[in-house]
Amino acid sequence: MKATVRTLFDLALPRECGGCGAVGTLWCSRCEDTVCSAVERVSPRVDPGVPCWALGPYSGPRRSAVLELKERNRHDVAVPLGRALAHAVQKLRLLGEIDPPELSSLVLVPAPTRARAARGRGGDHVERCARAAAAELRHEVVRIPSVLRMRRGVRDSVGLSASERQANVSGRIEMARSYSPGSPGRRYRRRTEIGDIAARVRIPRERTVLLVDDVLTTGATATESVSVLKNSGVRVDGVLVVAAVR
Repeated sequence: MKATVRTLFDLALPRECGGCGAVGTLWCSRCEDTVCSAVERVSPRVDPGVPCWALGPYSGPRRSAVLELKERNRHDVAVPLGRALAHAVQKLRLLGEIDPPELSSLVLVPAPTRARAARGRGGDHVERCARAAAAELRHEVVRIPSVLRMRRGVRDSVGLSASERQANVSGRIEMARSYSPGSPGRRYRRRTEIGDIAARVRIPRERTVLLVDDVLTTGATATESVSVLKNSGVRVDGVLVVAAVR
């Protein structure tokens, strides 16, 4: 019965791969191999002062998947992207770029998204990918404190130059006054002063903290985010993104 219902549903709304558009699957094995195949060091024009890694260039299935997730509300695409990010974490550990879980537990901090954009997408797409990554790393405890937010006045960065992107976010990213350390359902929220939030997030210095984002274009958002975290007492070990614009 389930197979029949799925067949009828596919006839009405054919499933398409979020990476290449192949009909009949939400995510094909070819795109899985491409997105999970590597992690590389990148150097954005605006240097955040910490290592930056990407799954690859902003092209092919990586670009398509990000656009499906952001522009077409394909929430299911967050699962394979999160899986790829988890594989990247494991590779970075094997390469000695970050500490193994035996020495340092992992904290994935989602890069901030404009509130209006998040509402239009049915939630924060970066946080969704981070949670999918944590689910893949299910044999360890991974914290995902969504503590960064963008203030009002930040424009859509599409079409902006590197200097314009930097000016767009300068001083407009801050530690959130309220956050949810619980599940994606956000069962409760805790109020706290910005100056005290680093302690409340409980990110000790011995933990590996990675800022996670979808696309690294100029590095402006990453740089501002790392600076805000650092000024709040949170040491960031690196930036990990799905794709980097070259």
